[in-house]
Amino acid sequence: MTMPDTPENTRSGMVPEPGTPPDHKDLGPKFHELCETIAKLRSPSGCPWDREQTLESIKPYTLEETYELLDAIDSGDDEAIVEELGDVLLQVLLDSQIATDEGRFDLTDVVNGLNLKMIRRHPHVFGESAVSSTSDVSRNWDRIKQEEKNRGSIFDGLPVALPALARAARLSKKAARVGYDFPSRTMLFDKLKEEIGELAQELFPNGEIPQVTASVDAAVEPDPEPFDAERQSRIESELGDVLFVLANIARRWHINPEEALRASNAKFQRRVEYIENRLKELGRDIRSATLVEMEQFYQEGKKREREAKDSSFNP
Repeated sequence: MTMPDTPENTRSGMVPEPGTPPDHKDLGPKFHELCETIAKLRSPSGCPWDREQTLESIKPYTLEETYELLDAIDSGDDEAIVEELGDVLLQVLLDSQIATDEGRFDLTDVVNGLNLKMIRRHPHVFGESAVSSTSDVSRNWDRIKQEEKNRGSIFDGLPVALPALARAARLSKKAARVGYDFPSRTMLFDKLKEEIGELAQELFPNGEIPQVTASVDAAVEPDPEPFDAERQSRIESELGDVLFVLANIARRWHINPEEALRASNAKFQRRVEYIENRLKELGRDIRSATLVEMEQFYQEGKKREREAKDSSFNP
C-alpha cells in the first residue's frame, strides 16, 4: 500500500514517541495552503456550489462524511482513513470559512477555543489536580463542562440527533455518573427479562411467548395484520424499553452498542451477499431460491469466514 504524505519521521518508517505533535515546519505551510484553497473556493472567482453553501445546507454532508470515516476505520485501510479524515477536516474548514464570510467567527476562533477547552478540561495534565483512574477523568470532565455551560440538567447538551441506540447508552451513562444505576450489572439481565415479559403481554394472548424452534424447513407462517394504532403504540413503547436495557447492558460491559450493531449489520449483509454470489455461480437468482437453500449457503459462508479468521490468527 502506498503511504500517504506524512511528516518526515512517519515517511521514513519511524514511529514517533506517543504524544509527539506534527512538525510545524511541515504541517504549517500545508495547512495554510489548504485554508487558502478553501477560501478561494468561496471567493467571487471560485466555485458557484461552494459560494452557495451555508452552515445549514452542508449539515447533511458533515454527517455523511463522518459515517464514511467510520467505514474507513472499520476497514483498517490507512489510505482510506487518511482520505476520509481529510473530508471531515474539509467540513470544519468550510464551515469556518462560511462563518468568516458572514462575519460571525473564523478558524482561529475555532482552533483557539478548542485548545483552551482541552487545557481547561484536563487539569490533571495541565494543572494541579490529581486523578487515580479514567473514571476520575470522566467525572472531572463532566463537572467542568457543567460549570462552563451553566447547565441545569445532567442531560443538557446531549444531541437529540444522535442515533437512538447510541443516545440510549449516553443517557444511561450520564445518569450512572451521578449514581443512578443498578448496583450490579448482572441485574440488567433480570430487567431485560422483565421488559421482554411486558412486550410479550402486548404481542401474545396471556403474555405467553409460543415455544417455536428456529428452523428454516418449517412451513411459512404469514405475519398477522397490523394491530390498531393504540396497541401498536404500546408495543413500540415496550420494544423501546427492551432496546434501552440492551443499550445499558452494552454500556456496563464497555461495549459501544451502535458499533456492535454496525458490525452485525455488515456481517449480515456480507453473508447474504455470499448467498447471492453462490447462486449466481449456479446461474440462479436469489429470488428463486428456497429458504432452505439460502440457509445452506449462509452457513457455508459463515463457516468460511471463521476458517479465514482462524487462519489469520495461525499463519
